[in-house]
Amino acid sequence: MPRLSRTSTPDFSGFWVALVTPFRDGAVDHVALSSLTRRLAGEGVTGFVPCGSTGEAAALDEAEQLAVLDTVLAAADGLPVVMGMSGYHLGKATAWARKLSERPIAGLLVAAPHYVRPSQAGLLEWFGAIADASTVPVLVYDIPYRTGVTIARDTLLALAAHPRIHGIKDCGGDMAKTRAVIADGRLQVLTGEDHQIFGTMAEGGAGAIAASGNVHARRFVQLVRLLADNRLAEARPEWQALQPLVEMLFAEPNPGPLKALLAHGGEMQDELRSPMTRASDGLRERLVALDARLSRR
Repeated sequence: MPRLSRTSTPDFSGFWVALVTPFRDGAVDHVALSSLTRRLAGEGVTGFVPCGSTGEAAALDEAEQLAVLDTVLAAADGLPVVMGMSGYHLGKATAWARKLSERPIAGLLVAAPHYVRPSQAGLLEWFGAIADASTVPVLVYDIPYRTGVTIARDTLLALAAHPRIHGIKDCGGDMAKTRAVIADGRLQVLTGEDHQIFGTMAEGGAGAIAASGNVHARRFVQLVRLLADNRLAEARPEWQALQPLVEMLFAEPNPGPLKALLAHGGEMQDELRSPMTRASDGLRERLVALDARLSRR
């Protein structure tokens, strides 16, 4: 399990699944969540990231988030779990980081504060204070289209000096910045944009934290292993087969399409918390047809 120690550096490379949160009649469906986690653990994934945007964390209160985390930890079969967290009140965020650190987690995935749009100096204070409060490693979540603030390259490189910040989930949309962080070498770069798995890893990225991995996880695991071994010619057809799925899963707001496909397979109810909505009927039909074709390959 990736853990911070005085003698070793945590390794977050590989294929991590950004988990959905199943609901039934408005409540978290812990039976479905446990079953989903156990299935994915058996398909070779590196680990799990609950309570991110795919997990509809913004619609879960703190007690629900802790319960989700505990369910995933119990079902993960010893695989590492990185807990997502976000917010914009620094005092609450540091207290939450301390509380989450009491669980046997491998790390925290921390987004920039949303809504307030701080300066780069403010971002340094935000991530630094949370990393100081945490007793587990921290991954920076760079996702400006959700938070409203871009983490600059120099800011990321400055954060790399913190002894507890070890990586980045990269949804920044700036390949020049991605390349610079990879070249610097201190932070492991995991793409959080599923359609950039091939490109980021071919550039030297460490892996992915992907929502798409809730389905066809074995194929994504194989893709990432081939890319990690620099076997690009073998990875390319695997990636080309998965690209239509990735494109379709994000044709409407995530995780609506994912839940539609998982519900079709009987793994959970096709239920989200408002204002998130179910996938349209047309997209659901196309996803089911594509899923059937992939399953026959």
